[in-house]
Amino acid sequence: MKHVEDLIKLKKRFEKNFNIVDFGAIGDGIHKNTVEINNAILSASDAGGGNVIIPRGMWLTTSIQLKSNVNLYLEEGAVVSFSNDVADYPLIPSNFEGISSYRCMPNIYGENLENISISGRGVFDGNGESWRPTKKVKLTESHWNNLVESGGYIQENRIWWPTKEAYNASKTGFSNFKLEDFEAAKVFFRPVLLGLTNCKNILLQGVTFQNSPAWCLHPRLCENILIQDINVRNPWFSQNGDGLDLECCKYAIIENSTFDVGDDAICMKSGKDEEGRKVGVPTEQVVIRNCTVYHGHGGFTVGSEMSGGVKDILLQDCTFLGTDVGLRFKSCRGRGGIVENITMERVTMKNIGNQAITFNTYYAANGKPDEVIEFSEKTPVFRNIKLKDIICDGAKTAIEITGLPEMPIHNIQFDNVTMKSRIGVTCKDAENITFNHVNVLSDEENNFLVADCKNITYNHVENLKLKES
Repeated sequence: MKHVEDLIKLKKRFEKNFNIVDFGAIGDGIHKNTVEINNAILSASDAGGGNVIIPRGMWLTTSIQLKSNVNLYLEEGAVVSFSNDVADYPLIPSNFEGISSYRCMPNIYGENLENISISGRGVFDGNGESWRPTKKVKLTESHWNNLVESGGYIQENRIWWPTKEAYNASKTGFSNFKLEDFEAAKVFFRPVLLGLTNCKNILLQGVTFQNSPAWCLHPRLCENILIQDINVRNPWFSQNGDGLDLECCKYAIIENSTFDVGDDAICMKSGKDEEGRKVGVPTEQVVIRNCTVYHGHGGFTVGSEMSGGVKDILLQDCTFLGTDVGLRFKSCRGRGGIVENITMERVTMKNIGNQAITFNTYYAANGKPDEVIEFSEKTPVFRNIKLKDIICDGAKTAIEITGLPEMPIHNIQFDNVTMKSRIGVTCKDAENITFNHVNVLSDEENNFLVADCKNITYNHVENLKLKES
């Protein structure tokens, strides 16, 4: 992907510097620097391009609005802290979890731009704890008590909400909402930390993105993306605290980066259900390499919003330590879309809470398991996926494959896979699955459970204790 790798040269083309201090910014953590930072960005763009320098300090701000031909550079020791005042963030037409909706403007926002870069060694902090609902079961008693004492609304002594209006909004459908209806429950429509839509030539390098109100990094309908050497951090209990959600994007490289988050870490998406199919833009031509995930619902995830399709993805040399799931593919009836031509190789996992590897088109249990529904555009398809040189030291389940009777998961190939787990391999409604040089050490008497499958091939499979039905 030469056209992506050349983005490393992007910030080198920016010769002029625009220090936010020269625009009146004050790095004391008290003064809001929104106007000063955005004026510096606008000046750099108007000059034909430049580096907007944020020096060491604590820089309080609201939404930063990126412009074309600008490198936003954070010096080491620079912390950009985003205001937790809901009034500071206007509602704008947006998209979240694959559906169009008004949302609060992202902390860092760009739309219809090109040649944009964020680099350096500083930190962006979204102050997400003021926005996110929080489940009691995920906190220590003292943490929960402190949260309750801070105010907000408590749902049945189970979930803390920042306001009662946010809780009420969680129980409401928004298809017929007007803008004023969204304003009444604004805190519920929390911003992502970085939201880029329909942008080209994007470089993210070196910085830390943390504590996002909703998803952390969300490029949508973007092309030519290079993400290098970044850190993405969210509390492990953060609701919707995804790391990177690449949605309807083409040509991307994600490398040498670390993720420690509260939901899926590195995720490929392409819209949800009918709206996603109508947009019809797949996420494709993506390389993920040399990344480490310390926590997340999935280390690498496809879905569950994948109605526009996901294809031509290469994952190499990644490590997942303590994630809930390792390699996670999920969808359900109603989504539609095709996931295909995925290769994952040289992946190392340890202490995985649930499945090390899962392919599931019955996610969220839509319909009865053995009920056959006529195949249609609403039926998700997973096919042509290769996994090679995979090691997992400790998981609840080694491999889980759950397809649909009307569309089995098909053409999955495992080569040189070694797993230690409590439960071995479960495979239902699948076709043309090959296990080649696979060793599964599990606690079960039958470590391969296969049901309603066709053309399952075992070559050099150690410790095979098969039960078919």
